[in-house]
Amino acid sequence: MLAHKENSLASEPAFQEILQGVVEIIEQSRKRVAVYVNQELTMMHWHVGKFVLQKIDYQEKAEYGQKIVATLSQQLTERYGKGFTVSALFRMLKVARVYPDEQIMATLSQQLTWSHFIELITIEQDAKRLFYQQMSIEQRWSSRQLSKYEDAMLYERSLIAAKPEDTQIATMKELEPGELTPEMVLRSSYVVDYLGLHGYYSEKDLENAILQQMERFILELGQGFAFMERQKRISVDGTDYFIDLLFYHRTLNRLVAIDLKLGKFKPEYKGQMELYLKYLQKYEQRPYEQSPIGLLLCSEGNSEHVELMMLDEENIHVAQYLTELPDKQWFIDRLNRSIAIAAEHKNEIETK
Repeated sequence: MLAHKENSLASEPAFQEILQGVVEIIEQSRKRVAVYVNQELTMMHWHVGKFVLQKIDYQEKAEYGQKIVATLSQQLTERYGKGFTVSALFRMLKVARVYPDEQIMATLSQQLTWSHFIELITIEQDAKRLFYQQMSIEQRWSSRQLSKYEDAMLYERSLIAAKPEDTQIATMKELEPGELTPEMVLRSSYVVDYLGLHGYYSEKDLENAILQQMERFILELGQGFAFMERQKRISVDGTDYFIDLLFYHRTLNRLVAIDLKLGKFKPEYKGQMELYLKYLQKYEQRPYEQSPIGLLLCSEGNSEHVELMMLDEENIHVAQYLTELPDKQWFIDRLNRSIAIAAEHKNEIETK
């Protein structure tokens, strides 16, 4: 009889409210404990690496350092069990070298696990490492997801990668952990091979194909994008214009207007997008939002035109969409070309 009454009570709204409240308290507490434990373990590993580095001056005494690390591993394993292999200790040393500042490390360890740091230290290029560090925090990637996006060359395809490395580093070092810029979110190329477009097709065919595969298209755009409208109508002096696709990005807190173009970027596209963005800023932007940004998706790339137009200063970005997936060398060659153009343009400005 008592059991029956308990079962009956469990279905009542008042009891469900109490149960849900208790469950939330327990879950939140568990999360805080997990964060605390992760941070303590990460900082312990970092302190071990930092201490050993200071004591043996590893880089100048490499052979002696290797013997010290090997013997240290043996002694620690006997005392504490697994977790202190030679390779594990060398990773601790490398993390301490790559991240020498304790305060920065303590801040990052609140949001990244030791597995993240092990993955990040495999990235030799400073700007690239900073990019994946920021993305991992904001997008809440696991270390496996971080590795997956590295393999997909997300950094090489980002707009910020086309800038000179010192500019990238200066920009990203000014950001709070997890903060992103539009150049980090938007890409210089998007792979849309899943749309099934081959041979001749129109801009309308492309738009229709994207809408049919909207979920996959948004995933290719990146995390944080929310689809708002197709063929967004705006009226200026009695003339109607239509924005192909309108999105909102939660992290950037901005409207993102996307226009689809066949062929290479043309200078007149800039004026058209400027009109869209000024209209959105005046009539659609909410008080708490940042200014809108525009993305011109073209089927062919022409980096020099884009660089000379200095579109980044206008919150307008150009990217190439690919209906077939090229090999990695294509992305690398294209990135190197963009970097060379950006560096040349920067040098011209500095010598004036």
